[in-house]
Amino acid sequence: METSTLIAKIIGLIYLSFGVGILLNGNYYKKEIPKLLENTAYLILGGFMAIIFGVLIIENHNYWVKNWTVLITIIGWVALIKGILLLAFPTVISMYKSFFSIPKLYAILGVLIVVFGLFFTYFGYFH
Repeated sequence: METSTLIAKIIGLIYLSFGVGILLNGNYYKKEIPKLLENTAYLILGGFMAIIFGVLIIENHNYWVKNWTVLITIIGWVALIKGILLLAFPTVISMYKSFFSIPKLYAILGVLIVVFGLFFTYFGYFH
C-alpha cells in the first residue's frame, strides 16, 4: 500500500497542477497543445517518457484488485500503450488534432483532470 500511496501523491499533484493550469490559463493551452502535436521531437520524447513511466508503474504496481489502487495500474498500462503507439505509429496522432480544436474541450478537460487530481491527492495524502 505504500507504493500505491506514493504513486497517488505524484499523480495527484501532477493532475491538480495541470488541471488548475488548464482552468486558469485555458487560452495558453489552446494555443500551445496544437503546437506540441506538430513537433515530432516532443512526440518522440513523450513516447519515451510514457513508456518509462508506464513500465515503472507496472513493475512496481501491477495490482488488479477491487479498490482505488487498480486505477494506478490502469494508468500505468495506458501510459505504456500510449508510449508504444507514439513511437511505433507516430502518424496516428494526426487523428487527434481536430479533437483539440473543440471549443469547450479545455474547460471540460480541466474540470475532469482536477477531479482526478483531487481523487488521487485524497488517497495519497489523507486516506
